Amino acid sequence: MSVREELLALIERKANPAHAVAGAATKMPNNWVFKEIDADRAKQAAVLILFGRLDDVPATSQVPSVHEDLDVLFVTRADTLRKHAGQVAFPGGKIDPEDTDAIAAAVREAEEETGLDPDGVEILGVLPDAELPVSNFIVTPVVGWWHAPSDVFAVDPAESSTVFRAPVADLLDPANRVTAVVERFGSRFSAPAFDVEGGFIWGFTAIVLDRMFNDLGWTVPWDGTREVFVEAVRGKSS
Repeated sequence: MSVREELLALIERKANPAHAVAGAATKMPNNWVFKEIDADRAKQAAVLILFGRLDDVPATSQVPSVHEDLDVLFVTRADTLRKHAGQVAFPGGKIDPEDTDAIAAAVREAEEETGLDPDGVEILGVLPDAELPVSNFIVTPVVGWWHAPSDVFAVDPAESSTVFRAPVADLLDPANRVTAVVERFGSRFSAPAFDVEGGFIWGFTAIVLDRMFNDLGWTVPWDGTREVFVEAVRGKSS
């Protein structure tokens, strides 16, 4: 089965999960919930999880579950942003009134942030909505296959400082897997994270990615006791 077919199969499974509650968004792990979501005031957002084939930057790691040239697209949010500043994230943002749906919003935001050519992206489908309580968003993960990659860059430095493609094999490498720890409000919060060339991926993005890798059967056993403490300032944690 190809990677594209594996992703399609995952989307189909997630669209019809057993014991699912209709319309309910997926929650963050209990040990990563700084506050509960305000469902009545929550805003809608979408992110593009874009997989493709690396053209000239092979993975430095080799894992048995994925090919070394498979990659995923990320942006690093600008340090000057009010929320989630400096964090690595999937391209995406708030769903605007003119967006026809979450898919349209994710593709629009990805084009605005990275300059990618949307004609080279095949949208495979969406995963169940996920809560992002710290900024009170309900986020729709949109999964895409980059069948014709185009050049990408940080279009607006006020929004994103860098754009990069991370090899999935490097993300899965146990040497690059850690547990991110945040201490806030006198409590300790922890969740899976990835420390790879290009950036430290933690919070919402890392949790969504970790869950995808687990569901796809790609995860390689790693040491969850390796911890990295993340500074949390003015609600910038996710």
